Amino acid sequence: MRNPLKDLAKHGQSIWYDNLNRDLIRTGGLQRMVDEDNVTGGTSNPSIFEKAVGAGDAYDADIARLVDENKSLTEIYDALTTTDVQLSCDIFRPIYDRSSGADGFASLEVSPEIAYETAATTADAKRLFAALARLNGMIKIPGTPQGLPSIEECLADGCNINITLLFGVENYAEVANAYIRALEKRLDRGERVDNIASVASFFVSRVDTLVDKKLDEAIASGADKTKLDALKGKAGVANAKIAYAKYKEIFAGPRWEKLAAAGARVQRCLWASTSTKNPTYRDVIYVEELIGPETINTMPQNTLDAFKDHGQLRPSLEENVDEAFAHVEALARVGIDLRAVTDELQTQGVELFSDSFRKANDTVRRKRDKILSEKGAGTAARGD
Repeated sequence: MRNPLKDLAKHGQSIWYDNLNRDLIRTGGLQRMVDEDNVTGGTSNPSIFEKAVGAGDAYDADIARLVDENKSLTEIYDALTTTDVQLSCDIFRPIYDRSSGADGFASLEVSPEIAYETAATTADAKRLFAALARLNGMIKIPGTPQGLPSIEECLADGCNINITLLFGVENYAEVANAYIRALEKRLDRGERVDNIASVASFFVSRVDTLVDKKLDEAIASGADKTKLDALKGKAGVANAKIAYAKYKEIFAGPRWEKLAAAGARVQRCLWASTSTKNPTYRDVIYVEELIGPETINTMPQNTLDAFKDHGQLRPSLEENVDEAFAHVEALARVGIDLRAVTDELQTQGVELFSDSFRKANDTVRRKRDKILSEKGAGTAARGD
């Protein structure tokens, strides 16, 4: 039976799974996705981890062992998340080897609570990359203004980096140029650039959610409903297509060609937040409309299943780019500044992941404390 997921590779697009967790790994589910659906990488984040830890007992044995080793809550959290990504890296390693390091990565995120602290983010990213000890591991750093210097330094020092929480085209360009500067620093020092990997995780559906909300507010205030309704559900794809046009501009010309001649790879655009939030929109819109070369679509389970069932393939990413620019201009004419929208979304994204990070730690703490209570040791533990 035809599987549209496998055919995405013919258009130069990789599929990464947006829900790495212990249960999926240990039951063989992730390996089946690799074998049957051509999944070639994966990501996790505090929100995913919080749900996975709270959903069952997949982590309980490890938590008990770490409690016996007198580990602090922070050490327990780190050990659990690092192990998830290490196990995922091991599953993806044959892909990494076959592609000569172009694909087959799994990502571990720095704490979102330090997203606005450059030095802390840099130190945490380097620490986690060393702890992963996997050639196909990546560290996720938010693309905040304070995160940009960390991204550049970590890449220049040899860490693979997944830049997350990108919403705006201008922010994306800053990230892409930080990658190029990092490679230039390595080349100037006589260091390899062919062994550094990076992706820019550009969020899509959340843009439509917020833009549509603002359009509804304008309609409620008396604006032309027919005119504004026609603008709904298009900003996310338009924004991503404009970012990809910027990608093609940045990764071309003499500056990039010098790096490419030394073996450097482009920093691929990764389309994130690709599940459809509005039930009136096609459930695979953020896959079907963003298919193009040197890209990744990171899908949650519902989107993966839907595209496998009824996804339609075409090289859509470079279609109607002029219309994408025109749509952004049309939004501006009705008072919606897309840059302001994307700045707001990044701030919200950091807050949401920080909240999930705290909830995940609380879940781990409750399980830790239950184990201590059962052992008669009370709830005190080192380092909390």
